[in-house]
This record gives sequence, C-alpha cells and structure tokens, in this order.
Amino acid sequence: MVYTLAAEKITLEQLILLYGLELVDTEEFFREWQEDLPELTNIEKQLLDQIKAGYINLRNYPPLLENTVNTIVLSPLLFIGKFYLPPFHIKVEQSIEIETQDKQTIIKGRIDFLLLNQKFWVTVIESKQVAYSVEAGLDQILAYMLAAPQLQDVVFGMITSGGSFMFIKLLKGNPPRYATSDIFDVRNRGNELYHVLRILKHISQLTASN
Repeated sequence: MVYTLAAEKITLEQLILLYGLELVDTEEFFREWQEDLPELTNIEKQLLDQIKAGYINLRNYPPLLENTVNTIVLSPLLFIGKFYLPPFHIKVEQSIEIETQDKQTIIKGRIDFLLLNQKFWVTVIESKQVAYSVEAGLDQILAYMLAAPQLQDVVFGMITSGGSFMFIKLLKGNPPRYATSDIFDVRNRGNELYHVLRILKHISQLTASN
C-alpha cells in the first residue's frame, strides 16, 4: 500500500524518519547568505524603503492575509531584483510530488511560488500569513526542496511571512543535509530588506553560473 502525505502537514520528524534529513549548524556549510553579497544601488534602497513603509502602514489595519503580503512585499521585492526577467520565470501554485526511497510514501503539496532559471531551481519561496512565524513553513519547504530534480546537488529556498525572511540551503546526498540563515525582520532597525535582496541576488548568481 502507498501512503500519501500532504506536504502542508508534513513534519520535520517525518522527514528525518523517511529521508534521514540532518540539520547542519556550522557556519561553513551555508556561507552563501553571508559572504560576497552584491551591493545595492541607491534606487534599489529607496524602493525597499518604500516597501518597508508600506508594510508597516498596512500592518496597522489587520488582518493582513497571504495575498496582501504577496502584493505589497514579495512581488515588489522580486521585481526590484529582476527575477521576472530571463533567465528566471515564476510558476505559481505548482503542484509537485516527492517519494521516499522505498516508494511506499508520496508527499503531495503546493508551492506558492517556484522560482526557476533555465537549468536550475534558484530558490523556492513559501508565503505564509503574517500571523505565523517563518518556522511554520520550514517543514513544508524542505519537503518541496527534496523534490528538486536529482541532477541538482544543492537547492536554495526562502520562507517569508511578509515581515520576516529566512533562507535555507539543502545539500542532497545520503543523508540529505540542510541549514538555515538568520531570520531577517522588517520591524528591526534599519531596513533588513537590503540583506534579503542582496542574498537573493547572490544565490541567483551562483545557481545561474552552474
């Protein structure tokens, strides 16, 4: 009998049991979010400042649901980073499946945004209601990243609630291993969207060059 699990209900415990997934907490494993980040232009910074101001303004009028988050934060961020231009394209609500090695379990789910270039997945983006921590999407996005084509040894992801962002790196192998970045929050002093866009650009450059 083949058991089917909904990706939105999958847990880290199940991924560890089914795939032997391991968390790596050394800085050396995931340095892509910390080193060699590109600089932003003054125009990019000004636009990101407007996104932050718009987000904080709309947070004064709850509830701020998922579609609103995409409209005021995620979509403008991808536009500024030129992720709607070649070699990237976005597939919305792309259904995917992944199987365990014994072929007895299938995990099904929906990806809100799947960001691709011509040969490699650049990043997987999960949108959550702002009431949830980005941690709420970690189990889901790791399930989706495990479904990436087997030719890809490394897959990157990003979870956002609109106000918070976290990046993930998954290294396929036996066992698969993953690590997460710090959590960047729009409410913090300064504008942490600067860091988010710089990391997005750096990851896209790395994957496009491979």
